[in-house]
Amino acid sequence: MRLKFLLQPGWLALTLVVWVFAGACFTLLAPWQFNRDSEREAQNHAVTSSVGTDPVPVTTLLDRPNADVEWQRVTLTGRYLPEGQAVARLRTVQGEAAFEVLTPFQLTGGPIVLVDRGYVRPVNGIKVPELKAVPTDEVTLVALARREESDQRDAFQEDQHRQVYSVNSAVVGRAAGLEIRPGYFQLTEGQPGVEESLPLPKLDAGPFFSYALQWIAFGAMALAGWLYFTVREVRPGGALREQDEGKTKVRRRSVAEQLAEDEAAPAR
Repeated sequence: MRLKFLLQPGWLALTLVVWVFAGACFTLLAPWQFNRDSEREAQNHAVTSSVGTDPVPVTTLLDRPNADVEWQRVTLTGRYLPEGQAVARLRTVQGEAAFEVLTPFQLTGGPIVLVDRGYVRPVNGIKVPELKAVPTDEVTLVALARREESDQRDAFQEDQHRQVYSVNSAVVGRAAGLEIRPGYFQLTEGQPGVEESLPLPKLDAGPFFSYALQWIAFGAMALAGWLYFTVREVRPGGALREQDEGKTKVRRRSVAEQLAEDEAAPAR
């Protein structure tokens, strides 16, 4: 039977690997890259729109998650709460190590929000430098609404600074004993209390769309290769089928049988 080779364990294993890989390419890897491409396009559009529009009062956005209005320029009026300040460690800004400075900000007549005052470079590669003092009076800031990071690891104290692993309002709030609204606001250049302002993200499309096409191509090539070898084996001359049809079991001779055969052989 020509299709008998399809039931061989080796062929079944190969078929399983090929189809699982192709399925992952089509249903997981390619869609993942397409989603990243869509996210990059949305980010670029939001950043471009933000730069070209006037800031709006933050009170108009407080009822909406920052993820829905990310990169929107807003104005915040209130006072800094420096006693709740923390620095986010393990940051990279423009290819170099940095700390981001996070300070709670009490909105006038509103909730407490988290303000990212920008970044500072570490001293001796690891230590937090001396930070700028924030204004003590009421100020008005222009900032960008940002979606907070997901890392929920607790803050800790080191070198006389409260340090956190992510820009997350809940983490800073727990450490400072404050109730801080979710999300945060990134100061723009020249604002009161800003350190070095964080740069805007690069407005390029990124490689995600081409990566998605590559995963589709990989999945298609895997299936095409499997189909090619299947057809080749079904046709006359298939190596696996002929081996399966023509193979004979060869019993290994014992040492005694080999010696008896040698003694019976005529001497030359």
